[in-house]
Amino acid sequence: DTALGYGADEWTADLQRRFSDLFETAVRVFPVATGTAANALALASLGPSWGIVYCSELAHINTAEANAAGFFGGGIKLAAIGGKHGKIDAALLAEGLAGIAPGQLHKGQPTAVSLTQATDLGAVYSIDEIGNVAETAKRRGLRLHMDGARFANAVARLGCTPADATWRSGVDIMSFGATKNGGALCDAIVVFSPELTDGLAVQLRRAGQVWSKMRFASAQLIAYIENGLWLEMARASNGIAARIAAGLRDIPAARLLAPIEANEIFLELPDGAMDGLERDGFQFYRRSRTLARFVCRFDTTEAEADALIAALRRNLGTVPRAAE
Repeated sequence: DTALGYGADEWTADLQRRFSDLFETAVRVFPVATGTAANALALASLGPSWGIVYCSELAHINTAEANAAGFFGGGIKLAAIGGKHGKIDAALLAEGLAGIAPGQLHKGQPTAVSLTQATDLGAVYSIDEIGNVAETAKRRGLRLHMDGARFANAVARLGCTPADATWRSGVDIMSFGATKNGGALCDAIVVFSPELTDGLAVQLRRAGQVWSKMRFASAQLIAYIENGLWLEMARASNGIAARIAAGLRDIPAARLLAPIEANEIFLELPDGAMDGLERDGFQFYRRSRTLARFVCRFDTTEAEADALIAALRRNLGTVPRAAE
């Protein structure tokens, strides 16, 4: 079928309706090519170029996106806040904000907070934790962005509605992930505060994220959420991660860096242990000489999970636990 370009097609219009139903409020949805584009352009829409965005010290925007937020935001600064397992500690955020007086001439001005759900260590914010961060941000008049690259896994874990995990808890705008949960070629920006849309639309066009054949991206996202498919896939990958976690209990040399609450597993392993796992054919990310990151796919099988556990036992069964 032929259709109008640049998002003026019936599929993109339907996408707006579908996501508004999903989130139980009127939203604007902008498909984008990558999660980095979603994060950087969403943040660029939230304030002036002299603004400061507060995020976890482990946040993907802070550690792995080549300062894309600063580039698209004309120089916005990221300020790292500590917290457990990649979360923002609301009390530490309040301390950081207190250090900059409103209108202080010699410093950039706080404009937004970005939290990652699930975090970059695989932990999941509770609804109350999101609310605490939001309350701290709103007291200073800041916008709240959510990096939801693994939002599906978080919602599946919490057992809540997407609305409760976002705008009802104070989120203004989010990066909605699909590619990390079985999607093909796009993620999205979802806007809950309508006044943000005009500036964002221009940012997207300037960044080359307004596709002439937008309907193909919109169709992917419609299929992704239709009939709860996105949560079905997230529950599957979460379940496999939980299965691996259970199998690790009797392998003392493998130590979890953070609780397994989504579909990622961060394991501290003895020096050299990863070589054996790679020889056995397993693919994972080496974060350091002794830290490995495993990601469970939506289609990872129980047999694959059990094979990993067996390989860990073979390689580590007689190795003492790494030093605390």
